[in-house]
Amino acid sequence: MRMRNPKNKDEILASCNFYLDESLFGNNNPLHLEIGMGKGDFILNMALKFPNINFIGVEKYASVACVAIKKIKEYELPNLKVMILDACDLPEYLHGKIETIYLNFSDPWPKARHEKRRLTHENYLKVYDTLFKDRCHLIMKTDNDDLFAFSVESLRNYGYNVLDICYDLHSTNISNVMTEYERKFSSQGVKIKYLNVEKDNK
Repeated sequence: MRMRNPKNKDEILASCNFYLDESLFGNNNPLHLEIGMGKGDFILNMALKFPNINFIGVEKYASVACVAIKKIKEYELPNLKVMILDACDLPEYLHGKIETIYLNFSDPWPKARHEKRRLTHENYLKVYDTLFKDRCHLIMKTDNDDLFAFSVESLRNYGYNVLDICYDLHSTNISNVMTEYERKFSSQGVKIKYLNVEKDNK
């Protein structure tokens, strides 16, 4: 079910002073990107934990982004900005700037005829190639077994090398910042799948 637009959506968006602009962050710190930031828990806590890394959270739907914006505004972090747009439009703003992309609990698009909409489909991987600064580095988490299997195969076929892979993230010692979905699914006993991959950006 898609979230309803908050009654004060326009006011929230208008008062947001951390939209991404051409100046980016005004420093040379590494730039990490979360595509599909949802309610913003992950990107906010990453920015709090790693002040020397710049973070951008991207969300397609303004109704969802408003929830994240309200949460983030309380902190006014200098290393966190947000964008509201489709992932396919990212190269216009972030060409050759990103070091790491996070895909957290992306829509699995379970029907085979919709596989091109999955964020780990080759069509999107080609978009990500244009975003990376040097090596391509992508980290994903999901609760969905089918999406995970599809993603592992898609990324390997595209030339990515697996650095870390696990089918029960919370049983490992991998450093992890949880998302709101992750807390929900974990509390229900669902195992979280994790994949960390990289490749040369030719």
